[in-house]
Amino acid sequence: MAQFDMPLEELRTYRSASIEPPDFDRFWADTLAQARSHDLDARFEPVATAIRTVEIFDVEFSGFGGHRIKGWFSVPAGSTGPLPLVVEFVGYGGGRGLPHQNLTWASAGYAHFLMDTRGQGGSWSTGDTPDPVGSASATPGFLTRGIADRDTFYYRRVITDGVRAVEAARSHPLADAARTVLTGVSQGGGLSIAVGGLVPDLVAVAPDVPFLCDLPRAVRITDAAPYREVAVYLANHRPERERVFGTLAYFDNVHFAARGSAPALFSTALQDLTCPPSTVFAAFNGYGHQDRTIEVYDFNSHEGGGAHHEALRLEWLPKYV
Repeated sequence: MAQFDMPLEELRTYRSASIEPPDFDRFWADTLAQARSHDLDARFEPVATAIRTVEIFDVEFSGFGGHRIKGWFSVPAGSTGPLPLVVEFVGYGGGRGLPHQNLTWASAGYAHFLMDTRGQGGSWSTGDTPDPVGSASATPGFLTRGIADRDTFYYRRVITDGVRAVEAARSHPLADAARTVLTGVSQGGGLSIAVGGLVPDLVAVAPDVPFLCDLPRAVRITDAAPYREVAVYLANHRPERERVFGTLAYFDNVHFAARGSAPALFSTALQDLTCPPSTVFAAFNGYGHQDRTIEVYDFNSHEGGGAHHEALRLEWLPKYV
């Protein structure tokens, strides 16, 4: 796939036309208040594995609606003092996987919390958290579940789970709440932006090829999933166009990014049909903190920088924690 979006010089100045709802902040304040009416009840159970350099805990906490959400919490073996905390979110369709699969951050000396994504984990990585909320008519996938109403939209639950995941991870005595970082790839990168816009006291955010950015443009310029799910839905629910885009406005990372209050390292790939570069730049260009950087991978698709970018994140983060 050749480059298909705007030229790079235009991407660097592009601004989204996505319109922020006037009650955006009130909606999210009310949503989080409802979630916090349930006891967080974060539980950490040690997991026996063959790994000797990292201690791993099986985690449960209460997310949206008080629903129990899973995760893995990992620290370097023998840790005794509070460590900088990295909270990570998973890409679309995946779950938290097995306990030994995500050891990089703990191996680098951080406390690491990996949130399972409700209802996902049936494709490339296993999950263990059900989504007990049903959905009306929807395109296969997750992006149109409950999309006719902001209150029932699937990502209202997942983003809320993400905020509560930060609170759960910070409750562990080996995590230094004052040095909390968010990261993730694709859907995980999108969640790091959204949660970063709702949690004001982070030290850094590192969204990699993020999803859920500049949604009105995204669903129109790519035929790739997951954005294609919205186009398929609207092709069969023609009268719901305004209602659908009205819902999506409450979940567009362009608006969460504007509230970003921590230094950020973004990445994008110029041949990425899944999360087109203009949509990523829309969030980056409107990001609320002046200390922001974007790494551009000219000849890559949605894999982005892969292991090279992972190494870059590991080099970038220590100056903030």
